[in-house]
Amino acid sequence: MPTRETASRPLRILFGYDASRSAMDAAETAARLIPGASATVVHLWDPPFASPELRQRLADRAQTVDRLVDLIEQEGRAEAERVAGQGATLVRAAGWDAEQLVERSFNEGYQLARLAEQSGFDLVVLGSRGLSGARAVLGSTSDIMVHVSRVPVLVIPFPLTTSERAAAASGPVLIAFDGSPAAELAAEAAARLFTDRTLVRVTVESSNESETIGGNDQETVRIPLHGRPGSARAVAVALGEYASEHGAAAIVVGSRGRSASRELLLGSVAKAVLHHAHRPVLVVPAARPA
Repeated sequence: MPTRETASRPLRILFGYDASRSAMDAAETAARLIPGASATVVHLWDPPFASPELRQRLADRAQTVDRLVDLIEQEGRAEAERVAGQGATLVRAAGWDAEQLVERSFNEGYQLARLAEQSGFDLVVLGSRGLSGARAVLGSTSDIMVHVSRVPVLVIPFPLTTSERAAAASGPVLIAFDGSPAAELAAEAAARLFTDRTLVRVTVESSNESETIGGNDQETVRIPLHGRPGSARAVAVALGEYASEHGAAAIVVGSRGRSASRELLLGSVAKAVLHHAHRPVLVVPAARPA
């Protein structure tokens, strides 16, 4: 199994940065979780058409509409480069090597997934603002990413408490394990990415179920489900509570279940963990044909 650093290169990370507090905190937390990595800080930008102040200033300098559009494009790209540079500085201060990249935005989730796959990154790191209600249902960039990415995605929630930040530096990593090929892939990814951490396989089970959601090996810790059997949120809450009690640094989940009957449940568990666990979450995609 490959280690985090090979003779040729360190772990390569695509870090999505938008200058939000969420992204700033994610840089520090991710570097604690995975020290010594090499990051490409990517900022996806839109031209600042919505800024009336900037439009007015540029309009005073432009003799034609075409010239105004050109000026707006130039200012937008220059601002994007500044933002990406700020992100790269933060990442270097956190302990990673960093370079910057800017691209025009057209669909952030799909765009980041394409960049990660085409450029051969080992991991994507995103900050999450912890959306709830209708905005969470409609989907955030992190939600889209974990559904479409063929590269593992580490989502850092915002905000984290003092104890959750401290856990990121040295706590164990929990692997939500169900005995499926997807769970095995998740365990392999955890071992590859978190080489200096204690890895703990955990399964959530309910006494009301004839079949548990988990493997049968002795290395798997079984935790009870308090809530409606089959509820993705109940499973996510159980994992989050166990992570909090044991000072876990992160939770690792696979994106698919072990069978057709479990696929929807465990796929929804991955999303529920993102929204309810209050810990960094690594979502590892199942193997799929190209």
